[in-house]
Parts: sequence; structure tokens; C-alpha cells
Amino acid sequence: MDRRPAPRQRLIASAVALLAAEGVEAVTLRGIAKHTGVSHGAPLRHFAGRAELLSAVAATGFTELYARREELPGGPPRARLIAACRAYVGFALETPAMFELMFRHDLLDTGDAELLRASSAVFDFFAELAAAASTGDTDPRLVAASLWAALHGLAELWLWGGLDKASFAPSIDVPLAVTLDAYLGSA
Repeated sequence: MDRRPAPRQRLIASAVALLAAEGVEAVTLRGIAKHTGVSHGAPLRHFAGRAELLSAVAATGFTELYARREELPGGPPRARLIAACRAYVGFALETPAMFELMFRHDLLDTGDAELLRASSAVFDFFAELAAAASTGDTDPRLVAASLWAALHGLAELWLWGGLDKASFAPSIDVPLAVTLDAYLGSA
């Protein structure tokens, strides 16, 4: 029995590896073909173009981020939401190229069904946590969207070097704690 992944999955896995090693710009159909060791036309049998390939890779990133929910501790809703926020920022710092790609709507097919399913699962889970932790009257999905935007901005600024050199923020944990306190109040 052949245990190798299907050709499409091999191409996606190769694209994920190339993305991590060389960044978004290196992930082209020709680059993936070379990295995978197939003819330069082979990826076109599985992807209509670069946007479809990158969308499949980005969906993989959202799936990996969603899987981190399994590692969240039990406990009160606020503690789970804080852990999810920390997991989101941790994912960004651990996989910066994937994190960048996941939100590059200029490169992705934003109507791709798998990408929509994977990204929606992450947001819906985050919104459920926000709803469970909410004590106010504001729609928890709006709170989740705003908190997500704040976390995303914090991660981006840290990755781009906008905060990591600041004397008032010796580690990302400091501005992250302030952000969480601003949204959720101190414990």
C-alpha cells in the first residue's frame, strides 16, 4: 500500500515548507514544482493558478491555528479566551510567513471554499470564546472581531520590528497583557 500523500497534498506540503524557508514571494507554481521535484507544468494539473495554490496553503495555516484550540486549558471562559489570544500571537511569531500569507487577500482567492471554511472555523471558535467570556451587551462577534484586529496588529507590529525594540516593551508579553486587560479587564 502506497502511504505517500496524494499529489495535490504533496504540492501543498512542499509549498508550506518553501513558504517557511523562503517567504511568500518564493511560493510560485514553478518554485513548487522545482521544490517537489516534478515538471514545471505538474502543479497546473491540481491548481488553476498561483492564487489557488496560495489559498490552499493559507487554508492549511488556518487549519493549524484552529487545531491549537485542542491545547487550550480548561477552566473559566475568560481564561480560555486569554489562552486563545496568546495562542494566536504565538502562532504569528512561530510561523511569520504563514501568518502573513493567511491575510494577504491580494494573493489569495478569497472565494475559495476551503479557505473560507478554515478561516471561518477559527473566527467562529474565537467568537464563541468571546461570547462565553462576555459580560457586556455588545455583540460578542463584534468584540471578537475587534480583539482579533488588536491581536493581529500587535503581532504584525512585533514581527515588523515596530515594537520589539521599544524599551517599554521588553517582550511581546507586556503589550499583549495590556491589550487583554483593555478588552477583558484585569483579573
